[in-house]
Formats: sequence, structure tokens, C-alpha cells
Amino acid sequence: MEQLPKNDWLTKTLCDLARCHGILILDGKYVAVKGFDRKIPFLFGIDYLTHDIPHGELFLAEDEAAFSQYFQTLKNLGYNLRIVVADDRAGLKQALRKVFPYARLQLCQNHFLENIRVDLKIRSLPTYENFFYALKEKVFDGIKTDEQITEGLKYVKDKYAGQNFLLNNILADIENRRNDLFAYRHFDNCPNNTNLIELYNSHLNGRLKTIKGFQNLISARRWLNAWMIRRRTKTLTDCEKKFKHLNKHCSLEFTIKKQASWPDSLKTLGINKINFFEKSD
Repeated sequence: MEQLPKNDWLTKTLCDLARCHGILILDGKYVAVKGFDRKIPFLFGIDYLTHDIPHGELFLAEDEAAFSQYFQTLKNLGYNLRIVVADDRAGLKQALRKVFPYARLQLCQNHFLENIRVDLKIRSLPTYENFFYALKEKVFDGIKTDEQITEGLKYVKDKYAGQNFLLNNILADIENRRNDLFAYRHFDNCPNNTNLIELYNSHLNGRLKTIKGFQNLISARRWLNAWMIRRRTKTLTDCEKKFKHLNKHCSLEFTIKKQASWPDSLKTLGINKINFFEKSD
């Protein structure tokens, strides 16, 4: 069987990562590997504007060391990381500051609000409904200026929080995390959620269900590497709105160097290049 090229090698030799826009959506998918008591994380990121996957790697734990290694690999590959959009994870921000000191973190607002919704039992009890929906409207909905965020927090506090310890803690947490919750406003075309990578995760989940775990780390890494290569070389068909121009192309076409030759190892696997530059520059 033809040996699959390592995805890092594919990225480094074929891609001009300077053409990526440095807006990275990052997430982790836990996979079952024989010999481990618990599932272990596969960290991967998607360049938001090209939908390409510059790097993905399997780790034994999702911690600062893992994030540091992941970011260091991106840096070694020449990826100009400007902002990471991700869920709140321990050690992520510290690792980002260490490897990319000038990059920003944008916490996924969808997951942040969902955590508040769960804590306040909004779906089952009406007690804090007015507080939650006022918070969403006045602070999170739409692109707010700093002044509007401050006014929104004050409005919600004065009208709905009062002296309630739980609600005031939520408002204080938002204020403390303001820079990470609203960093997206300072970057053109940057999302405030991880919806894009959730779609990729959904596809990955479907594939992993048929496998029901891996025999060892080597087989897990080989399979996940093959999945990344397939996603990078698979023609996009369902992109909408500002991403419609990506349809009929694979994401790798938008980061490949003009002078790069398509590797024979991919050709023998039936993955053939569609030259994007012959159609559009």
C-alpha cells in the first residue's frame, strides 16, 4: 500500500502559508486508542478564510504543553497566526502567549453563552430568562463598540441583576474576559464562534463511529493524518455567502504555491490536483 505523506510535510513543501490569513479556528476531538483508560485529544485547526487545515496532531492530554507544541509547529511551518478562535481551555492562552506573543484569543461566544444558559437552567426554569436574553441582546448580539458593551453590562446589572450574587458573578466574569470575548472586532472577517470547525468535527465523528477506536497510537496518527489530507484535497461543494468562491475547489488550492508540483504519492492515491491558478489568480 502506498505510504501516505505526513501532513506536516505536505504543508511545508506545498503551501505558501503566508497566503493564509492567520485567523485559525481551533478545536480538539477526543479519540479512543487501545491502552489508554480515557480518550485522548486530536487538536486541529482550520484557516478560516481558506478552509485549509494547516496542522493537526494527536496528544496524550489537552494541556498547556500540548497547545505549546501545536503552536510551535505552526510557527515552524511559517503560519502567520494573528488570532485563534477556540473554546475556553486551560493552558491555551498561556501557550499562545509563549509561542505567538502578539496573537490574540477569541473565545467562542456560542459556547460561552451556552454555559451561562446551562448554569441558569434557562431551558427548564423561567427564573433568569429576562436576565439571559437581555444580556444576549445588549452585550453579545451584533458587533458592539466598547462603549455599547459597557452600557449593555450596566443596563443588565441595573435592571435584572440587582444584588443577586450569581448574576453579578456572571457579569463580572464577562468584564474580566472582555478582551477575549470581543477580540474578533479588531480583525476583518473574523468570526466570534467555532461553527466552521464544528462542521468538520461532525464529519469526523461520523467516520470515527465506524472505527470504534484505534489499536495503537501509530494507527491513530496514520488514520487522522489521512483524514486531514483527504479533507484538504476534497472538493468543497456546500460553502455559502462569502465562502461561495471556495466551491468546486479543494482548500489546498488556495494555499498551494504556484510553482509547486503535485506529489506523486497523492496521485497514486487517486487525489489529483485541480489547478486553481489556471482559473483565477
